[in-house]
Amino acid sequence: MIAKLFARSRKIVIKIGSNTLADAEGKIDRAFLASFAEQAAVLMKSGKQLVVVSSGARIAGISAIDKWARKKDIHYKQALCAIGQVELMEAWKKAFEPSGIHIAQLLLTRDDFSDDIRTLNMRNTLFTLVDEGVVPVINENDSVCVDEIKIGDNDTLASLSAVLWSADLLVLFSDIDGVYDKNPKEHGDAVLVETVSDIAALKASISIGTTNGFGTGGISTKIEAAEKAVSYGIPMILAHGGRPRALEALVAGRQPGTVFLAD
Repeated sequence: MIAKLFARSRKIVIKIGSNTLADAEGKIDRAFLASFAEQAAVLMKSGKQLVVVSSGARIAGISAIDKWARKKDIHYKQALCAIGQVELMEAWKKAFEPSGIHIAQLLLTRDDFSDDIRTLNMRNTLFTLVDEGVVPVINENDSVCVDEIKIGDNDTLASLSAVLWSADLLVLFSDIDGVYDKNPKEHGDAVLVETVSDIAALKASISIGTTNGFGTGGISTKIEAAEKAVSYGIPMILAHGGRPRALEALVAGRQPGTVFLAD
């Protein structure tokens, strides 16, 4: 099913979560970025178009100024994200350089998706970049966000971006192989749900655990992202981004995941 979805999809949005981007020390895993970019380049050469939704601004900020890591004040958190965006984009730029692919940054807020003129401009920018072979890297503009305009998690941002771009497929890379009937980090007998065609029935039948360490969203935000995507006819795959050459493995049908089918 996963391999078939990739085969028939041309416009693909891939969201990469904080846990996937971070190494064991909680800093940017540049080896992962290089490997992902290499795999993404192969996909693009086969005729696919990609948009990346990337978490990791705060992690990148801590990588640059780790003495701020324990600062709880919102101003320091936003300042870390401002610093981290530069570091994160530099890391993505270097990752794609060997393939001769340029990247572009889009920093968005909830207001951008609720204003018709901004939405049109965002859509036009996305289409122009992708048509020219550039990989847009989207993130929330955490440095200016307050609760009133904050999207809150990049799972939601990814689904909004997929709808905006009229994507054929949304992929969420996380630190889990997919949706389980209960939290696999707490229960050894948890069973992977491979295909979901009724999200309401899924939510009624599974036990949702706690959020993860680095990210802002747990499994519930991923299910909400799926609800948004499939309501617009966009199927979604939730898979473990930290598996060896995960993107390549998914395309080949060698890696498990949860597929949310669109109507």
